[in-house]
Amino acid sequence: MDFLQAEPAVFIGLVSVIGLMVGSFLNVVIHRLPRMMETEWREQCAELNGESPAETPHYSLWLPPSACPGCGHRITALENIPVVSWLALRGRCSACGTRISARYPAVELLSALLSAAVAWKWGASMPALGALLLVWALIALAFIDLDTTLLPDSVTLPLLWLGLLFNLNGYFASLPDAVVGAMAGYLVLWSVYWLFKLATGKEGMGFGDFKLLAAIGAWLGWQMLPVTLLLSSVVGAAIGVAMIVLVRHDRRVPIPFGPYLAGGGLVALFFGADLTRAYLAQF
Repeated sequence: MDFLQAEPAVFIGLVSVIGLMVGSFLNVVIHRLPRMMETEWREQCAELNGESPAETPHYSLWLPPSACPGCGHRITALENIPVVSWLALRGRCSACGTRISARYPAVELLSALLSAAVAWKWGASMPALGALLLVWALIALAFIDLDTTLLPDSVTLPLLWLGLLFNLNGYFASLPDAVVGAMAGYLVLWSVYWLFKLATGKEGMGFGDFKLLAAIGAWLGWQMLPVTLLLSSVVGAAIGVAMIVLVRHDRRVPIPFGPYLAGGGLVALFFGADLTRAYLAQF
């Protein structure tokens, strides 16, 4: 640890490589976790109906090994090197030529870049470990919500408790600020949800959004909630309007809010205090 603290460049490089590998695992989480949830829901529905759950092959984050969805070719270790393998294979399966989405290396690169930013900002320290866990969880949640409009409790709730745990020592906010942040984060969007539903009779967002903002509040404290909400709302509204106007997005099809909350939380993590001070300095 002393060596890593004395050699920040080495620490940043090491964390970047770890971020690449974690990004590869995040791709697995993004792809498999919603399918695991769907399987669990089907089993629960069958039990409620008094039926025997259909037997399905074991499916988890670890098994079965990764394979091409087109031909079932098992991905070898050499074909699973983050970014490098995708480039070497030119974005296609080595067995059947099925195209591999560019989002896989994009997630890996995003994880590596944000991990390097954490290492640069906090150095070799406990806050760096906490920030890495937060960053990786937000990446997974953003892409899962983008694909499925779901924010799994199996990620948001542990993330909330981890935020409170790290703030026992005040790494990102004092414990009282973190507790208030968790409460306020949930209640703010919960109130918006019910006001919108009472006014329109429709649901404007999902409960997962409440829990995600509560988790961000638990990590960063209630003071960072205005920055997170403002950034996520402005960017989300701008992109939503652009999608409706430019690509004729059906207004009845919901646009996930989780990616914008995650993005706002990341900005608040790295720049929230500076942005808040700059804003207050105007007065």
